[in-house]
Amino acid sequence: MEIQMKNGNYSLVTEFILRGLTDQPELQLPLFLLFLGVYVVTVVGNLGMIILIGLSSHLHTPMYYFLCSLSFIDFCQSTVITPKMMMNFLSKKNIISYPACMTQFYFFAIFVISECQMLAVMAYDRYVAICHPLLYNLRMSYQVCSSLVGGVYILGLIGATAHTGCLLRLFFCKENAINHYFCDVIPLLKLSCSTTYINEVVALASSTFNILIPTLIIICSYVLIIASILKIQSTEGRSKAFSTCSSHITAVGIFFGSLAFMYLQPSSVTSMDEGKVSSVFYTIIVPMLNPLIYSLRNKDVRIALNKVIERKF
Repeated sequence: MEIQMKNGNYSLVTEFILRGLTDQPELQLPLFLLFLGVYVVTVVGNLGMIILIGLSSHLHTPMYYFLCSLSFIDFCQSTVITPKMMMNFLSKKNIISYPACMTQFYFFAIFVISECQMLAVMAYDRYVAICHPLLYNLRMSYQVCSSLVGGVYILGLIGATAHTGCLLRLFFCKENAINHYFCDVIPLLKLSCSTTYINEVVALASSTFNILIPTLIIICSYVLIIASILKIQSTEGRSKAFSTCSSHITAVGIFFGSLAFMYLQPSSVTSMDEGKVSSVFYTIIVPMLNPLIYSLRNKDVRIALNKVIERKF
C-alpha cells in the first residue's frame, strides 16, 4: 500500500521485525531456557495464588481480594509479552504483523497501567488496616473494594485506548525494525515517519499520572505505616512488620523505578539498549516476584496452602 506525502510516495509497513534482547546467536538458547523457567514460575505462582484464595474462605478479605487481582494482572501481563519473546529466541527472523503489534501493545498497556494503580490501592489498604484498624471494615467494605478494583481496570482501559488510538494515526514507512523484544510505544515512535508530538504529550501525561501519582500514594502510605509500626511495644512484632514492609517496598521500588527509567526520560535521552534491560524488570521479573513477596512470606497463605493440600491428599 502506498501513500502520498510531502516528499513523495512511501510504502506503508505491514509487519515489523523485533530485534529482541540480543543479536548474539550463542545467547539465544540460554536466554530461552532462562525466560522459560521465569515464565513457568510466574504462571504457577500467580494462578496458584488465584486458586488458593478462591478455595480458602478465610482468605476472602479485602487484602487477598486485591492480591488476587494483582496476580491476575501479573499473569496476563507476562503472557502478553513472554511467549512471543521466547519464540523470537528460537526463530531466525522475529516478525510480528502490524495488527498483532498494535494488539500486543494495547493489552500490555492495559495491564501495566492496572498494575501501577493496583499497587497504590494495596498500599492504601495496608495503611487503613494498620493505622485505622477500628474503621477498616467500614472503609474497606465489599462495595468500596469492588469500586477500587473496577476503577483500576477502567483506568487501564482508558490509558491503553488513548495510547493505541494515537499510535494508529501514525504512518510507518520503510524502516520496520523495532529495537525491542515487544511492541512498546517509545521504539514505535522512533520508527514513525509522521509527526509524533501528540503521542509524546499523551505518553508523558499518562506516565506522570500512572507512575508518579501511585508512587506518591505508596510512599505516603508506607511512611504512615512505618510511623505506626514504631509505636509497637514488642520488638518481635516490630521486626516482623518491618520485614514485611521492606519486602513490599523492594518489589514496588523495582517496578516503579524501572518504569520511570523507561518512560519518564526525554525520548532523546532514552537509550533503547538500556531501556530493554529496564523493561525486563517490570514486564517479566516483577510479575514472577510478586506472588513470592506478597504471598509466600505471609503466614495466612502458608496455613491456607497446608489446609488445601491436606484436604486434597
